[in-house]
Amino acid sequence: MYLADSRSTGSRGTEAAAVPSTVLALGAVSLITDVSSEMVTAVLPLYVVAGLGLSPLGFGLLDGINNGVGALVRLAGGHLADRGGRRHKVVAGLGYGLSALCKPLLLLAHTLPVLSAVLAVDRTGKGLRTAPRDAMISLATEPAHRGRAFGVHRAMDTTGALLGPLVAFAVLRATVDGYDAVFAVSGCVAVLGVLVLVLFVPRSIDAPATAVRRPPPPEPVQPPRLREAIGLLRRPELRRLTVCAALLGLTTVSDSFLYLLLQRAGNLPAHLFPLLPLGTAACFLLLAVPVGALADRAGRRRLFLAGHGVLLLGYGLVLSPWHGVPAVIAVLVLHGTFYAATDGVLAAATAAVVPARQQGAGQALMGTGQALARFACSLAFGAAWSLWGGRTALAVTAAALAVSAVVAVFVLRGTDEAPITDEVPA
Repeated sequence: MYLADSRSTGSRGTEAAAVPSTVLALGAVSLITDVSSEMVTAVLPLYVVAGLGLSPLGFGLLDGINNGVGALVRLAGGHLADRGGRRHKVVAGLGYGLSALCKPLLLLAHTLPVLSAVLAVDRTGKGLRTAPRDAMISLATEPAHRGRAFGVHRAMDTTGALLGPLVAFAVLRATVDGYDAVFAVSGCVAVLGVLVLVLFVPRSIDAPATAVRRPPPPEPVQPPRLREAIGLLRRPELRRLTVCAALLGLTTVSDSFLYLLLQRAGNLPAHLFPLLPLGTAACFLLLAVPVGALADRAGRRRLFLAGHGVLLLGYGLVLSPWHGVPAVIAVLVLHGTFYAATDGVLAAATAAVVPARQQGAGQALMGTGQALARFACSLAFGAAWSLWGGRTALAVTAAALAVSAVVAVFVLRGTDEAPITDEVPA
């Protein structure tokens, strides 16, 4: 069932709305889960550094390793979801459940080894659920409207990212045992997200009724094997898109580094630093749906490349002599626009070049390649900052991003997003 009005299209009859109820249900799950996750993310650096005595460098390494774990697990999650008749909801539910279980376990994590283990399991859950969730969005939505559908989902997800830190700080101010209270409330919210997934997301995701259906195969289709999942990269369209996403990811500075540079360039007081991510998230929230709809009309690859051009402009503003609050706001608007033009748009572009029976694996391959590339960029940028200073490191990264964007334009030039078949090229 689709939620929105229908419009007449002459001889083609009535066209269904762009955003299925399944997408809205998954958006609600992501919103609730992000409230839970961002509550922990907002207080974890202070808890680890001030409470457990870990150095900032040690925390950065811990966070990087756990992000790497999540990226690698994403491949397994996508492949498992595609096997056995599209078990996307089952695998996604396992991922959400693992993350929900980890929140109360943080109450027992008073040493670095235990904390590392809990965070690793939490990242494993995130890695398991991401590709199946995006696959369900792709399968439930007409191909022509996937950009808007992913935009709606990302907007709801970002709403949770905005609310999470605010709830965490409210809990900290209202309780005596602040950190423990945040972890306990976060766990309860995470359980609510799992319940919404179980109750409101259908177990089997079918193509929309208005979509053009191919005749059923004469014989039962075997579940895709792992070798076939990796073999998706033999598809020229997916290979080009993955290479470009990874190349651009290698020159995308992590949010934490960018906010730190922005705070220093704008001479912002330290107590205003937590507001910087909220500025990016607010802009992302406002633009995710209209930019996703624009990508459906103008081309998703084109919007994806344009988003990196916007990011490059943001880097230029950070390096420019223009400082102060207006400059900070301008950079945050550009940063949020970058995410609106790349996050859900890339997922929609990936869905267009991957067979329906392997949507989970295709989304996982793309997401893992991009995540590992950005992780490598974070390590390289941190080393460059230590050697040359933050501004010089950003200038070098901006130059590399400009070169990467030009290369990506040539690699993706002439490609299209026509419907594909389920056969993998030999």
